[in-house]
Amino acid sequence: MCSPSDPGLGRLWFSFEELSAFTNGFSNQNLLGEGGFGCVYKGFLPDGREVAVKQLKVGGSQGEREFKAEVEIISRVHHRNLVSLIGYCISENHRLLVYDFVPNDTLHYHLHGKGRPVMDWATRIKVAAGAAHGIAYLHEDCHPRIIHRDIKSSNILLNNNFEAQVSDFGLARLAMDAQTHVTTRVMGTFGYLAPEYASTGKLTAKSDVYSFGVVLLELITGRKPVDTSQPLGDESLVEWARPLLIQALEDGDFRDLPDPRLENNFNESEMLRMIEAAAACIRHSVAMRPRMAQVVRALDNSADLDINNGVKPGQSEIINSAQQSEEIRIFQRIGEGQDYSSDYSRAS
Repeated sequence: MCSPSDPGLGRLWFSFEELSAFTNGFSNQNLLGEGGFGCVYKGFLPDGREVAVKQLKVGGSQGEREFKAEVEIISRVHHRNLVSLIGYCISENHRLLVYDFVPNDTLHYHLHGKGRPVMDWATRIKVAAGAAHGIAYLHEDCHPRIIHRDIKSSNILLNNNFEAQVSDFGLARLAMDAQTHVTTRVMGTFGYLAPEYASTGKLTAKSDVYSFGVVLLELITGRKPVDTSQPLGDESLVEWARPLLIQALEDGDFRDLPDPRLENNFNESEMLRMIEAAAACIRHSVAMRPRMAQVVRALDNSADLDINNGVKPGQSEIINSAQQSEEIRIFQRIGEGQDYSSDYSRAS
């Protein structure tokens, strides 16, 4: 049986033995995925409830008090577009988190998985808006505010109605002051990292905004963030799309951006709104990127919102595309044989 709720945290405490039993001994058959933060297993509580059990990769610095403090903060996070934490486990050097199981895999799987049916435009808009609401809640409604630092399509889980639920925010760096840059070891996924975070390790909520902009580009184009099969210079989705985004916003010509699998079955005004949001999110200049609350309003179709903050397309800071292409090739060589997929999705 489950142990009683911990009165200090308001969530269930589980023993390691219980979680092992729930996941069939953390068997490979129950493995949902493995990523930089740990392995995730599907499990069943004694009442039949499906859960996802994340076994964290933790070093000696993650002590019991620090972990409990983090769980306490995560426990207070409640939003329909965020995966819910059920409980936790501390046992010797084991640290585990127990979440509600979200049954319909990840956005990455539905966009990029082999043999998957094409995700229609209405669903893409729905997923984008839902994920934006969840991230905005972390940034603006949580106390302390939470920076996710690993926004990507494989951390956006989908239920059977294709409602988006953002996952892995429990391992985010907490921002006590949203205006303060937090220097940290760079975490995240190549192709989604904001340039200032990747180069300096300085983290703000606007780093999440950049990463979400990449997700919007995935939804618009159907392309992966990094695709080394593309021609030289086009491996990076952001750098390939940037001039096309500028053109679309200057003269309304976006014919080369939409996913060809959509076969032009989309609402043009919604497409332009999504393009405008993506272009604003991936600005090189941190200050010129919108807040997630602005992105939410844009995706919710607030027609009077200027998400560009008065800045014309193409007038943000410039980063050398050739240098970025070389960084992609270096990353590819370093990463040979490693799995950079979602913690939550082996299928993708």
